[in-house]
Amino acid sequence: MARSAKHEGQVLVIGLGRFGSAIARTLEALGHEVLGVDSRGKVVQELAGELTHVVEADSTSLEAMKQLGAGDFERAIVGIGTDLEASILTTGVLVDLGITNIWAKAVTVAHGRILERVGAHRVVLPEKEMGERVAHLATGRMLDYLELDDNFALVKTMAPAELVGKTLADAHVRSKYGITVVCIKQPGRQFTFATADTVVEEGAIVVVAGKPEYAEGFAELT
Repeated sequence: MARSAKHEGQVLVIGLGRFGSAIARTLEALGHEVLGVDSRGKVVQELAGELTHVVEADSTSLEAMKQLGAGDFERAIVGIGTDLEASILTTGVLVDLGITNIWAKAVTVAHGRILERVGAHRVVLPEKEMGERVAHLATGRMLDYLELDDNFALVKTMAPAELVGKTLADAHVRSKYGITVVCIKQPGRQFTFATADTVVEEGAIVVVAGKPEYAEGFAELT
């Protein structure tokens, strides 16, 4: 997999456990060229038939990563989780190679802080983030929940009965509930952007945006 220049569409994925391999497969399905790297030969063999490019290498070695052409990538994802030393050293190697967009998985908040100090541009704590998301979903009537910031969330929910038969303008959702209906899925149809003239049908699903407490409160109306 020779490279002589930076390639925007290519992504380096290091650590091919459940997290890393899922990312690599999804990236390839989205049309990106992926180089998967893992230090375990058995894992590499198992994924050889699924990923276009997968190699066995020590990602903590600067020389080994140079030989792979890792420095030609602009984006890299470190999926190593339980081996904290390997996770940190690998991130440091990618920083030394000048990769400008490094995402790294952390298993604890402290681990994440270290990765950020080493130079990771974005740290992901999948267990923590998914736990928080599930907590929101399990305690309410929401179909999906995504917190974009401490004070802003997107919530997918069934349209409450009091909106049925009304346009969004007539329902005064923003002034009454403090949220904005972003898009709507009428029964038997695909999602579409919501407008002030959109009439809410019975059984419709809506995605609303606003402060978490307002968005969750709106979902409870159902």
